[in-house]
Amino acid sequence: MNMLTSEACALAHSLVDRPVAGVDVVIAPPFTSLYPVSQIIKGSEVRLAGQNFYSASKGAYTGEVSLAMLRDVGCDHVLIGHSERRQLFRESDEDVNKKVHLALKMGITAVVCVGETRDQREAGKTLDIIKTQLSEGLAGLTGESLSHLVIAYEPLWAIGTGVNATPEQAVETHNFIRRFLFENQRFSAAIGARILYGGSVTPNNCKELLCEEEIDGVLVGGASLNYESFYAIIKSSLES
Repeated sequence: MNMLTSEACALAHSLVDRPVAGVDVVIAPPFTSLYPVSQIIKGSEVRLAGQNFYSASKGAYTGEVSLAMLRDVGCDHVLIGHSERRQLFRESDEDVNKKVHLALKMGITAVVCVGETRDQREAGKTLDIIKTQLSEGLAGLTGESLSHLVIAYEPLWAIGTGVNATPEQAVETHNFIRRFLFENQRFSAAIGARILYGGSVTPNNCKELLCEEEIDGVLVGGASLNYESFYAIIKSSLES
């Protein structure tokens, strides 16, 4: 919940004016800025994502936004199960599952977020938590149906704290996620499995993270609000 429309549009203009070839860039402004930003990035390589949506297609759900509405304003990606949605708004794995099914049905790329708390990591339960979130969040999805899916590993203890997971911690979890997708969800080699890391990503630490083969990209939070820091992260992906 950052940036007024004028600020979001200024950032979008900057990204379009200085494109970086070979890097997939997706931005997720607040709902109020989606349409004007979509007009700015139209025809560019920058893609648009919604931060959240409600799992019904339409109806008496005052204050909610449907996936069809997001697609109508130009979104081809959507975040699902972000840690803040889980923590602050009590979204469950069942909620995530309903949204993933709908997004894939509509051909929208679902960016599904998973991650553990500090207490869970210190108790050695990280992989158990991730397994539960994936098992329940992706229930009923296998093989080709997962071609429009991205997983974002974002440890909750690293969100907005300035403390990111070490490359070793991230790689261990990414390896587990990829293995789970291939063994339990029957991902095929042709589809692949793009897995991002999110959690206090900055221009100072992103290159070290992206150098790891298992980390396919980053889900950037606070650092994306400043164009120069966001641009530095985008550029660093080519150097890793």
